[in-house]
Amino acid sequence: MTSPIQRIVGQVFIPVRDMPRAVAWYADLLGFEPGETSHEGTIFDIPTDGDTRLALDANRPDFDPAGPPRFFFWTQDMAETVEHLQDRGVKITSDVEDIGSVFFVQFEDPDGNPLMVCQRA
Repeated sequence: MTSPIQRIVGQVFIPVRDMPRAVAWYADLLGFEPGETSHEGTIFDIPTDGDTRLALDANRPDFDPAGPPRFFFWTQDMAETVEHLQDRGVKITSDVEDIGSVFFVQFEDPDGNPLMVCQRA
């Protein structure tokens, strides 16, 4: 069976309530200079490496962040990543887990969104 829908993720939206705070937090976490928002201050495109885009979205401040992480970031060094999170006072919600193919750790952004970083085993 074929489909006209490509199996390529174009952009992931992260819901946020306070755009300036979210931009500053993600800029510090991911190491980029904050820039300008778009769409009357409700969208911020995070600079990414690769084809998948990432955007902070303040269009629906009544969102519920419950549930598992909806995507993950890659890392080459899990120990350094955990230290980076701890140095920034990030709420880490899991131990580093080894599931065979990857190691991962879960954490939350200031809006309670569940996030995850994985390292290939």
